[in-house]
Amino acid sequence: MPTWGWILVAAAVVLVIVAIVMAMMRKRRTKELQSQFGPEYDRTMESADSRRKAESERAARRERREQLDIRPLSSAARERYTAQWQTVQAQFVDNPSGAVGSADQLIQSVMADRGYPVDDFESRASDVSVDHPHVVENYREGHRLAAQTANGNGSTEELRQAMRHYRALFDELVEPESDTDAPTTRERAETRTTTQRAPR
Repeated sequence: MPTWGWILVAAAVVLVIVAIVMAMMRKRRTKELQSQFGPEYDRTMESADSRRKAESERAARRERREQLDIRPLSSAARERYTAQWQTVQAQFVDNPSGAVGSADQLIQSVMADRGYPVDDFESRASDVSVDHPHVVENYREGHRLAAQTANGNGSTEELRQAMRHYRALFDELVEPESDTDAPTTRERAETRTTTQRAPR
């Protein structure tokens, strides 16, 4: 076989190897995102045009989260918010729709205190989905039910369900051992440096 023939064969082999490596990397990335985001991964897949777009969005959420300085609540703040939640629950008896609105505002206050941006609902849900993927759907459903009732299309029972959904996220946000203790970008870098310097 002439030299140029061997070159073509070698190039084809290299292309096959590259394709295999890229496929393995995509598969690994998919598993990582599925593991981290849980139900939120499936939700994004259903609403996206393609798997690539869905996974790019998931990765972008994770990168955005890493830039945020998310911090745990102080004991005093936790007690204050818990007392406020009890007041909101008591309000539900006489004013269900008002209580749901108060619950939504309270959750936003907790998120802001913890360091989450609270620009708009979709941004809030997107940011909190990184740390709380298994309860963010409660937040989405609670918001949907509250909006539906505000438009005159809901019922007291749906408002009750909205409160339950909001409570699930609230509990996670104020929980002392919640994943807010997840390291910030700077802390991760310091940990890597310390590990590299540690004696073996």
